[in-house]
Amino acid sequence: MRTPLALAAGLAAAAALVALPHFLGRSGVYLLSYWVVFVVATMGLNLTVGYAGQKSLGHAAFFGIGAYTVAILMKAGLSFWLGLPLAALLCFASGIVVGFPALRVQAIYLAFATLGFNTAAWLFMRNEEWLTGGTFGIKDIARPSLFGVSFDGHRAYYYLCLAVAAILAALLYGLLRSPWGKAFTALRDNPIRAESLGVDVRGYTLLAFAIGAAYAGVAGALFAPLLEFIDPAPFSVGASIMMYLMVVVGGPGYFFGPMLGAAVGVVLPEWLRFAQDWYLFVFGAAVVLLMIWLPDGLLSIPGRLRARREARAASAARAAAAARLDGGGR
Repeated sequence: MRTPLALAAGLAAAAALVALPHFLGRSGVYLLSYWVVFVVATMGLNLTVGYAGQKSLGHAAFFGIGAYTVAILMKAGLSFWLGLPLAALLCFASGIVVGFPALRVQAIYLAFATLGFNTAAWLFMRNEEWLTGGTFGIKDIARPSLFGVSFDGHRAYYYLCLAVAAILAALLYGLLRSPWGKAFTALRDNPIRAESLGVDVRGYTLLAFAIGAAYAGVAGALFAPLLEFIDPAPFSVGASIMMYLMVVVGGPGYFFGPMLGAAVGVVLPEWLRFAQDWYLFVFGAAVVLLMIWLPDGLLSIPGRLRARREARAASAARAAAAARLDGGGR
């Protein structure tokens, strides 16, 4: 948003997101809401992975904790608007609990630690039928209303999800521009140098886990009424890997990376349905090729083009200087 062109592009994208549901059918609006929910979830994972530089494969567990928190409270007769902040707080606390032992390990071992947490959480959701319904799940999860305005319709619920996503995006943008955000970036780039400059590495790592988990909890709270039914299947280790893939494909450490990454992970498979039984193979091959050509994600394309342009300009300048020297020598 630092240039007029970027600001115009951002405003155009916002206008498109507001207007698009009026040109889509019921299934299209549902898919768009599904995408927004995963944008919220991957915003939190992008903070943990892209900005703080940590490896987490347990994000779907927090996503599930948020979903089950809202579903259980609403089935008990409590309001969605009570369950939403409680889901965020519970996931924030869970992120701190998971983060403490995770601080003792780094790199790939940290990924394995969070993966183990995801497995344990998924087994709890699957086996504790008295609370979660087990494999039968929890059904008839109502969509909320606020001040007499019902969000039961697909378009209305999409706008609710979009409003929550916009609020969380604004909060995250403010966080990243604060001294905390600078500390997260320093932690990712060089933890030893960050510690030498006075950054509390353990504290900020723990904070990144907790805030990322809270975002996943809010996404899960939106996910349960969207589907109106939940079971343990969407919260498995495979879902965590898919979320991690969304962050990597979009561009870890780029603010708008989750929007593109979630589009690849949610919308692209639906567009590839024409391939029928081969659509998952086509999707996997497309992602592999994308990672080979763009290891830093889709949002690295402008930077790559700018770097090539600057390299060509520098090469041309050197050639011109050499020609002038050669002409002067003659």
